[in-house]
Amino acid sequence: MYLTFWQPLRRRAGALALLCLLARPGAAQTPLPPATRDIADVAHDAFARLARLPTHDSLGLQHGHRMLLLVPVVGYSQQTGAVAELALDAAFQRRGANVSTIVGTAQYTAREQLIFTVTSSLWQPDNTWNLVNDWRVMRYPQSSYGLGMFTNTTSGVVSMDYKYLRLYQTAYRRVAAAWYLGLGYQFDDHWDIVSRNSRREVASISRYTYGVSDRSASSGLVASVLHDNRANALNPQGGYLVNAQYRTNRQWLGSDTNYQSLLLEGRVYLHPSRYSPNILALWSYNAFTLNGNPPFLDLPATGWDMYGNTGRGFIQGRFRGKNFIYGEAEYRFGITRNRLLGGVIFTNAQSVTELSVMRGRVQNGTFEKVVPAVGGGLRLNLNKASRTNLAIDYGFGFDGSRGLSLNLGEVF
Repeated sequence: MYLTFWQPLRRRAGALALLCLLARPGAAQTPLPPATRDIADVAHDAFARLARLPTHDSLGLQHGHRMLLLVPVVGYSQQTGAVAELALDAAFQRRGANVSTIVGTAQYTAREQLIFTVTSSLWQPDNTWNLVNDWRVMRYPQSSYGLGMFTNTTSGVVSMDYKYLRLYQTAYRRVAAAWYLGLGYQFDDHWDIVSRNSRREVASISRYTYGVSDRSASSGLVASVLHDNRANALNPQGGYLVNAQYRTNRQWLGSDTNYQSLLLEGRVYLHPSRYSPNILALWSYNAFTLNGNPPFLDLPATGWDMYGNTGRGFIQGRFRGKNFIYGEAEYRFGITRNRLLGGVIFTNAQSVTELSVMRGRVQNGTFEKVVPAVGGGLRLNLNKASRTNLAIDYGFGFDGSRGLSLNLGEVF
């Protein structure tokens, strides 16, 4: 798969979150403008006996302090149906460093999907190193709509049931201000893969046979170049990110096939008016297979970036191919003057390359069709210090798709 690691708090797969525990003992508080309010202020006003949650600095912590966040979650997404989740987030800060985070989750969905994840971003003093991991174990039945852009959600749908182990670990070294070089290892193991259409079990999808049944493995070394000058990745108020990641999967490392992939990603956050805090956010996410044939489930696809956020308005896995290009623009604005409630409008567009099979060989195709989506949403301020919002969005895809998505933190 093709990933970027620079968001401290991962996406919840459709969530309405209740903040149960938030502790930071002995911290000197940095007050925010009194006009700013979050859901804790509302709860404090409504229930006089409820202790106000402590405030923090703009990144949620100060040096030497810790934060613990227990988040029970109920919600809905297109690919999971109803979701029940328990998440435990821990955060701390070393001398002169960004905030380190460790996030563990357990999820069970109405479609009998079972998901366990542990992700972390551990900053060393003065940001000299950052150790990043993404570990997952999943039982994850879902639908596949085939390869390419000329598919639909009514015919040719294949139900795939599988189990999945992901072990990703990368070490980033700072080489200049906000510049980092990373080396790591990534392993994707899918087993007990069973693919069925409406009539029978199948061994190929869109005439692609790699990793459609039984088991598949991708195992590779990763090299990354990253520039990130955002002060708060949960809800950036400015700055930009540029990320390039090369992965080489080799059979001698345990991969089914030899193949190489490249991820290119950019994000930028602009203020159209210097008199307004409103933000125009732009995102480009592009994943390419440079050569070889990845297993089917490791091909780039809608909603299979690290946080599952590409393609609002489309179900996860709606479009899949060897190469994937994606762009999104979102305008973020306030609704209430106290910043408790905000809103967004967004548009995105995506495309994957078509595939052809000639004489048993998979031929790489071209980008032939682009499918856009539009939508809007609300933002509820859960923590005014860390600027953590509950994001509730609804999108409309121009192929007839539509759907609700919910996140803890901004989509990008």
